[in-house]
Amino acid sequence: MRSLLRGLVTAALLAVTAASAQDAYTTKPASMDGIGKVYMGREIAHVMGHQGASWLERSEREKEEGTELLIKNLPLKPTDAVADIGAGTGYFSFRLATKVPQGKVYAVDIQQEMLDIIAARKAQGQGSNIIGVLGTEADPKLPNNTLELILMVDAYHEFNYPREMGQAMVRALKPGGRIALVEYRAEDDNVPIKQLHKMTQSQAKKEMAALGLTWVQTNDALPWQHLMFFEKPK
Repeated sequence: MRSLLRGLVTAALLAVTAASAQDAYTTKPASMDGIGKVYMGREIAHVMGHQGASWLERSEREKEEGTELLIKNLPLKPTDAVADIGAGTGYFSFRLATKVPQGKVYAVDIQQEMLDIIAARKAQGQGSNIIGVLGTEADPKLPNNTLELILMVDAYHEFNYPREMGQAMVRALKPGGRIALVEYRAEDDNVPIKQLHKMTQSQAKKEMAALGLTWVQTNDALPWQHLMFFEKPK
């Protein structure tokens, strides 16, 4: 009888878990820049395709976004392992590679065309410690418990499966590891970016808390973006 009861309780818990996962997302008529899928009150934005790669490497980017200041403010040691998720052309991956010369940089993207750009740059002798990873919409395909830091720059708001991606990222972090989430400030109307491609700090905190992460600090020294740190329990 006890075995039967345990079996019924387990089945009920699995059903609740499945229902919770299903209910994590809702739908609505898609807005101009969104996909019509809503997570925790936020409509998910369209992914920027590899056709927009040149925008990632634009000469004005350093002035507009303070990219060198961003790298300077990441708490990394030379031996750390870090992931750049939504790596695109590797704009940040190659900068991270110089900051962790004895470590590793996992450059993760779901578009093989972006990884091909990174591979071409590696073939020219850059970023020998960069490892290109073809992820999926729900899984960055990173090894568990290996990373000190995960960096996401203007990418998280485009994830089609933010809950599943978030859970996988947490698994990839070492205890005490951090996510550095960089998003255009939605609270600031002067930031010249479409609304769905921005995030408020409160929304980011809500979504990271749902993953069991603790907000550590927000650095708003960048011209247009929040630099927010969230930590995995030790």
